Amino acid sequence: MQQRTPKIRHINNPKLETIKPGYKGNKLIGDRFANGDEPYEPDFSNVLRWKLSGNPQKAEKKADQYVPHVIHNTDFLHTTDDVIVWLGHASFFVRLQGVTFLIDPVLYDLPMLPRKVGLPCAPEDLKNIDFLLLSHAHRDHLDLKSIRAICKNNPELKALVPLRAGSLIRNASKHLPYQEAGWYQRYDLVPGHLELYFAPASHWYRRGLFDMNKVLWGSFVIRTKEQTIYFAGDTGLNGHFEDIAEVFGPMDVCMMPVGAYKPSFMMQKSHLNPHEAVKAYNQLRGGTFIPMHYGTFDLSDEPASEPVRLLEQIAAAGLMNGLKLPAIGEQLLLRDLL
Repeated sequence: MQQRTPKIRHINNPKLETIKPGYKGNKLIGDRFANGDEPYEPDFSNVLRWKLSGNPQKAEKKADQYVPHVIHNTDFLHTTDDVIVWLGHASFFVRLQGVTFLIDPVLYDLPMLPRKVGLPCAPEDLKNIDFLLLSHAHRDHLDLKSIRAICKNNPELKALVPLRAGSLIRNASKHLPYQEAGWYQRYDLVPGHLELYFAPASHWYRRGLFDMNKVLWGSFVIRTKEQTIYFAGDTGLNGHFEDIAEVFGPMDVCMMPVGAYKPSFMMQKSHLNPHEAVKAYNQLRGGTFIPMHYGTFDLSDEPASEPVRLLEQIAAAGLMNGLKLPAIGEQLLLRDLL
């Protein structure tokens, strides 16, 4: 019996503006999203290969007790300054011109994946948040328990999410308003003095047995008249950074993933290593580089301190400018980053 070729179409949110000229929307092959034009499904035989092959850095990793420093405080919640605060892993608090964003918050241990380091404040201290930004729906970025806790303490919260993530939002909260966007689309719930866009990433999605790539993934661009801020989400290096720079221009601040990259045969198409992250940052014509996606959860084979050590070496060699290595809870004032 001849196998049917999956139907190909392009979708977006028809209610939102798409700013890239000629962009038709995100490609669906059958019912599954693609990275640009190309489908990608991780080969899970690589997981077996990973477990059987052993880690050549096993002893080094075991001896490496690095965790990021934590500044315990709630000061950043009670000022009016434009600020970026790393909360560990890929979670950030951002305030811009009086509007507060919480990006990919994961505030608790995950199943079989405890946090190695704590938060700067208790989850219930995170109040007066205007927008919840979710780059994609992997469990270390979209955590239902964390979303429920944030909703409980932020009754005016709105969520800005990728295409087809709405059902996951409803699993977390029956009443949380949300808006879905495709790549190069502008969310229209954000106040007019700010612009917030969903942008490409090279990644994939899966939470259950039969939902491979059925929810989109991506990154965020936040613009004011003074600056453009970029949050990369989870991504491999796949040519989209040049496209983002062409559409949005130089990025004043780049929050870039730098961890969970070994073994490369399994991680390379999903995550950036530090050298790749710096290459992407240079393609974005970036200003300040803020690393993330390291030091909080044990996700891969590299020693915990290796991403930071490599970034410091790259910076010392003059291959990047603007490296910031904040503590968890440290306030990075935007006026000091520009």
